Parts: sequence; C-alpha cells; structure tokens
Amino acid sequence: MINPSASGWIDKFFIVQKFTKETVSTDPTIFYNNTRSTGFIYGHIISFNTEKLIDIKGWFKDEVSKVALLNTMYGIYCINNKDLSEAIFLEKAVNFYNKMNPQGYNIFKKILPKNSTSLTLEKIIDERVQTNNSIISKNFSHLVTNALLFIDVLAFHQFMIHGEIPEKYLKKIEETIVNIVTLALKVKSKKSQYDDLLIKLFEASIRYSKFSKVSVQNLETIQLDYFTNELEKNYLLDMAGMALWSDTTVENEELYFLHSLASTLSISDNFVSNSIKSTHDFIITHKKEIPYFNYSNPVKHFYGQTTQNVITIISRNKNRLVKELMQSKELMVLLSNSTIRDLDDKEKKKVKKQLLEICKTVPSLAIFLLPGGSLLLPILIKFIPQLLPSTFNENKVDQ
Repeated sequence: MINPSASGWIDKFFIVQKFTKETVSTDPTIFYNNTRSTGFIYGHIISFNTEKLIDIKGWFKDEVSKVALLNTMYGIYCINNKDLSEAIFLEKAVNFYNKMNPQGYNIFKKILPKNSTSLTLEKIIDERVQTNNSIISKNFSHLVTNALLFIDVLAFHQFMIHGEIPEKYLKKIEETIVNIVTLALKVKSKKSQYDDLLIKLFEASIRYSKFSKVSVQNLETIQLDYFTNELEKNYLLDMAGMALWSDTTVENEELYFLHSLASTLSISDNFVSNSIKSTHDFIITHKKEIPYFNYSNPVKHFYGQTTQNVITIISRNKNRLVKELMQSKELMVLLSNSTIRDLDDKEKKKVKKQLLEICKTVPSLAIFLLPGGSLLLPILIKFIPQLLPSTFNENKVDQ
C-alpha cells in the first residue's frame, strides 16, 4: 500500500510497479488515450495507468494528483528513452522542475540539497499539486484547480526532446488553452450554468501566465502553428471538447468548430469523433463526482467534502486516537453523556479543549489546530462513537 503523504512514497511506487519494456507504452497515441481514460486530461483522476492496480479509495485529491503526475511524467520519459532507469528519470524530473521555476512560483527554494533525488522530487510534487495554503479554504473550493496538470507533462516532453523548456512555452500553452476554451464557449447555442465556472476553473489553474479576459475573435488569431507535437494537439482539442460539453449533445455549430480546430491543428476527423465520445462517456459516468458539475449548493459541497476528508484522517489514525481517548476519563464520560443528552455550554467547552489537547499528540490531526480548525470538531465528535468499543454506547437510547 502506497501512502503519498508519507516520505518515501516514490521509491515504493517504483518498487511495487516494477516497470519493464513489456509493461510500458512507447507509442504516444496509446499513451495519450490511456492517460485520458484515467481522467488526468479532464482534471478528475479516477485511476492510474499502471500495470499493477492501485486502490485510491480513501485517498485525498492531492494524494491522487501526486501519484498521477509522477506516473504520467514517467510515461512521457519512457516514450523518449529506451533506458527505463528510474534513477535517470528522477534526475531528469528534478532538473526539469528546477528549469521551470517561474517568477512567483519559486517553490523549490524549500528543497534541501541533502535530500535524495526521490525525496527531492516528492517535495516538488507535493508543492506542485497544492493549491491553497489553508486547509479550510482548500476544502471550501468547488473548483479542481489542478485541472491543467497535463501541461507539466507536455513541458517535460519538450524538455526530454530539446534538453530544455522552449522559451515562454508554459505561458504560451496556458494562454492558448484559455483562448480556445473561450472561443468554444462562444459558439455554444445553449449556454449552461457551467460555462462561467469553466473559465474560473482554468483561471484558478494557470500558474505561468496572467489570466487575460481579452476577447479572441477566431481561431486565426491564435498561433496554433506553434504546437507541432501530437500530444499537444490532442490535448488542445480535448480541452475544446470539454468546454462544449454541457447538454450531452454536440450541435452542428459546435461540431463545425471542433473540426475547424482539428483541421488547423492537422488532426484527423477520427480523432475528433473519438474525443467527443471519450469526453461524453467520461463525464456521464463520473458527473456526480466532479465538483465542477456540482456547484448548485456550495455550502453542501463544502460540508460534504470536509466531512469526508476529516473521516479519512480519523480512520487513518484510529488506533492512536482511541488510545488517547481511553486515557482521558473525564472526556470519555462527557462523550458518553453526549450520546443520550445534550451537553451544556460548560461541558461542550471541556470536550472541545480536551479534544484539541489530544489532537496535539497525533500529528496527522493537526488540521483541528489550524485557524478555523475548531469548526471541524463537531465532525470529529460525531465520528468518535464509531471508533470506540461497543460498551461505550451501552446507555444510548435508540430513536
């Protein structure tokens, strides 16, 4: 079992997977299609393109993003290199991110030179997928702000080919995606509630350029000839297709736009049809899980997401938490009473204070000690009875 939040997860990932020439694809088309099927292209990752299945049940979104980014970048490395050496890949990946290091995104100053290459890359990837400093505000966000992680993969591909990242490449591809999405939304005859959210999603995801609301007029005004690689072209078309998806139907004007974009990019009509079907099937299957399509009640989304995250943290630290709870007799009495009656204000303050003291002894529960973290304590209190022995609830009256 890999734990992407614990040190050493990259080394364990490669030990478990044991990649060989027989288990990796060196065909860019196969690689892209497999990556798209995982949801990485769409910003909602449901699985990893690995030989050995990795169960992500109970994982946080950033943990899923970490492993997906690592695995996808290794896939690009395998396309460009006959030697599948993990050590060489790790070295090149670290060098690549050091080359990126754009102004305003200088995360790598935190990296200590004494770390091994794999641990250094772990720190880089951890910082790369983080979108908010505050856990509370992060949970409240309804947008998947890692939606454009595939740009890292494309830039790494360029780095592998040229030995460096082409000048202004990251800025150029981000601006192109935003412009294409903007044009795609313009041709939609039926506007949906998701259109503005999609723009906000990309606005929150870009890292290497400033978001511009300057209106683009047509495809001719976008310098699409800058992108000559098959993976880049496929990605740009899929982004346009995702922007057009809202009512499950691609109308004539929308279809014309996609084919015009494909023609400009020298992409086959077959790929357009495949892109439309892949996008449709993925969103239909996973729509209820994608935050972007579930913004009708942001407050409900906040509590739903926060509750799940807190439950995951508690579950992972169940044994340690139960041990600490059992040692606090007064707290156990109060918690036991809370299952059969409402506690008064004084008792509630005692419960809150003692729970926070316990959280200090379990590092993973530090979320409750952060500013605003006390707001999550009711979720912790509600979940505690399920962790404790059945005798804890012996006086509870069934409703």
